[in-house]
Amino acid sequence: MTIFLILAPYGVFTLLMLVTSAAASLFAAAAICLLVIAYDMARGRSLKILGAGTVVLFLALGFYLTLVDDTLGSSAVKLTIDIGVLAISLGSLAVRKPFTLQYALEVVDAETAEQPGFMRANYIITWAWTACFLLMMIGNIALIYVPGLPLWLGLLIAFAARNSGVYFTKWYPEYRKAKHGPAPAKALSGI
Repeated sequence: MTIFLILAPYGVFTLLMLVTSAAASLFAAAAICLLVIAYDMARGRSLKILGAGTVVLFLALGFYLTLVDDTLGSSAVKLTIDIGVLAISLGSLAVRKPFTLQYALEVVDAETAEQPGFMRANYIITWAWTACFLLMMIGNIALIYVPGLPLWLGLLIAFAARNSGVYFTKWYPEYRKAKHGPAPAKALSGI
């Protein structure tokens, strides 16, 4: 369920981009992000860098389109979101706090969090998501610079990249469990 909540704003954004304006899509996605944050806070969980960064990203771009320049095409808007999410992911790695760590720490005990493989697993999963964000960005760049590419191809690339990230996030803890025993794998089972 956690992965669904994390990805819900992006799914809403992508679907609404097909039927309404970019600004409306961005504001709706920001509202979904805020609802997810409120849900987490109500359950006693922390504010996550990915959620907070995404709210800022959606709102900033939405206000830019509304107040400054409403001529950006949908591919440029999607590319800007992809660049922003990639920056959030890389930034979390640069400050040595992979964004997956916040989610993992909420579902493990202190002993598990101290395991040497726990931090490594979070870095690996965050790097995998970073690669997915990069693939989504490349798909949007292709749509901008190769005029004949159909829109469905960009959606297919984004869908495949996102689903690969979800699959890897679920698979990797089980792999670690099989390879190293249950303690490190337990650390990521709730992501």
